[in-house]
Amino acid sequence: MPEQPPTPEEVQPPRQDDGLDLARQLTRATAKSTPAARKRRAKRDDRPRETRVSGAHPDDRDPQLLGSQLDRLVADQGWELDLRLRGVFARWPELVGADVGAHCTPESFTDGKLTVRTDSTAWATQLTLLAPTVVRRLNEELGAGTVTVLDVLGPHAPTRRGRLRTRDSRGPRDTYG
Repeated sequence: MPEQPPTPEEVQPPRQDDGLDLARQLTRATAKSTPAARKRRAKRDDRPRETRVSGAHPDDRDPQLLGSQLDRLVADQGWELDLRLRGVFARWPELVGADVGAHCTPESFTDGKLTVRTDSTAWATQLTLLAPTVVRRLNEELGAGTVTVLDVLGPHAPTRRGRLRTRDSRGPRDTYG
């Protein structure tokens, strides 16, 4: 009878696990048999499968519009008045008229007092006369009682250079423009 060639198992000696392989096997076996692992498996198998499907009506899981989320953020932070004021500053010529808006700009708003800077003293006088009308118009935009006083400032005077007095000069002039 012809001799059969040896099979690979017969040729190679049985593989012996080294220390690292044995440690891995022990760790896996221990992890599967701990009481905590058994409890986790039991909980996972016992609880009913709940599918979260969005229905026909909108809910919190649906995509939200960016505008509504921004409105909610502004309301939560209390930025409504600040944003409305910045809107008034940006639309100043539209609110007071193109002619007046071209010659005066709002500078600040503090505690109901709106400070406005004008190009010349003539425009400062004009805006002082128009102050009640401007305050009424701003309160229509911002809400009643938001602006109580309109403080009108004239133009910035340039710094003086050179000699303090010059003979036959025209003086400091009040508008420089």
